[in-house]
Amino acid sequence: MRRPSPLPPPAAPPRSAAAVEQASVGARDEQDGSGVILPLRDAGGSSDAVSDDLRAEGAGQPEQPAQPERPVGLLAVWRASRARRKALRAEVRRFTVRQRRRRALWVSAIGAILVVAGVTAAVAYSPLFAVERVRVVGAVQLDAGGVEAALASQLGTPLPLVDEAAIQDTLSDFPFVQSYTLEARPPHELVVRIVERTPIGAIASASGYSVVDAAGVVLAASTEPPAGEPVLDVRGGVDGDAFAAVGRVMRALPASIGDQVTAVSATSAFDVTLTLTSSSRVVWGSAEESAMKARVLETVMAARPADTVTEYDVSSPDAVVIR
Repeated sequence: MRRPSPLPPPAAPPRSAAAVEQASVGARDEQDGSGVILPLRDAGGSSDAVSDDLRAEGAGQPEQPAQPERPVGLLAVWRASRARRKALRAEVRRFTVRQRRRRALWVSAIGAILVVAGVTAAVAYSPLFAVERVRVVGAVQLDAGGVEAALASQLGTPLPLVDEAAIQDTLSDFPFVQSYTLEARPPHELVVRIVERTPIGAIASASGYSVVDAAGVVLAASTEPPAGEPVLDVRGGVDGDAFAAVGRVMRALPASIGDQVTAVSATSAFDVTLTLTSSSRVVWGSAEESAMKARVLETVMAARPADTVTEYDVSSPDAVVIR
């Protein structure tokens, strides 16, 4: 089988006379060694030449009038300013997200605490926690019912608003009250814990007998010697050193001995003497080592009862003398 012959090349497009002439001129120039000469313009005159060409091109067209610039209105300025502010706010919010979250957390926590505190205070100061009962604890020589009746003015008062000054004024009318504490027991109970004064004896005076404690506070008064209280014969009265020594001795005595004391005498702080129901005497001496003297005397009296002894001398607790 024979291979087909190649296709003929496409025919060249017809050229114009000017193109043929230019090609012939170029061929002549190549033959004589010279090239096409083009006019050159210097750098300084290029702009003038361009402007001259533009003027030549536009010479045949009519000139258009210049468009006047429109002034910018206030509305456009305001809109641009608002857009700028919005953009700035958006940037600020983007860079302060964590700070705003942290601030919101703190505000929420503080708000919750304030709400809880407010609700608690509102409930506590409301009639829901008003005093409906006053109970006195620790009264032995005092009449607890009488003290409770004297404090009835606090009934109906919310527990946080109990008037402590009024309670102090009321309890000051009871000489046996040495100290007290208040205890609120929600929802309606007020407890008054009282520490009573301990009487040590009765001091004779022109008007009768005055029961006093170790501090010299008068607890009661009567025209006759009070039952169960020793009579105190102390030089210098309740403000002297002798009375202070007697008070320390009487507070150191155990109940088994204190109940037997009928009289106490002292001319100074170093010669306290006790008289017992059996008419026997106890030479105590000074108030020094009173606790040890009380233990020694209790032991000696258990071995030698008071009705068999005239005198116990415990002024020197290491060497007790019995007569």
